[in-house]
Amino acid sequence: MREAVSVPESGLSDGDAGFERTAGPRYWIGVVSASHVERGVQGGFAQMCHGKSAPLRRMQPGDWLVYYSPRTEMGGGQPLQAFTAIGRVADDRVYEHAMSATFVPFRRNIAYVPCREARIADLLDRLSFTSGKRNWGYPFRTGQFEIEREDFLMIAEAMHATVNVQ
Repeated sequence: MREAVSVPESGLSDGDAGFERTAGPRYWIGVVSASHVERGVQGGFAQMCHGKSAPLRRMQPGDWLVYYSPRTEMGGGQPLQAFTAIGRVADDRVYEHAMSATFVPFRRNIAYVPCREARIADLLDRLSFTSGKRNWGYPFRTGQFEIEREDFLMIAEAMHATVNVQ
């Protein structure tokens, strides 16, 4: 296992063309099966995009992460289409964690807050990234994307999550 990887001070990585770091937190959607979200919540970490480091490096301490789970299990399970967890990036560490001899994904520490699942169907006409879009699921195919503060607050409210956003 390697040591923690430092996140660039700029907060930008290869996949961030067009994004400039602004004052205050940023808000992210991560797409992960519900069973994997539960492991992350229990362990206080985030892991996404099959263990790649780039999505985790885009996030900075104080940023918020909302998990969206299309299904209950990776590669199968029952359709879910719900927001399943919400938390804040706890520190600047992106690190590897050996899950097996051949799978060593990257992780990031997240301080999750208590919440309930919220079905996306109930929010489709209100979120800026889904409203009026026939193919609303397209951005979710990337595994991670940034959302607006207002969308984050709407999702947090639907999840009955108490978030302290400045």
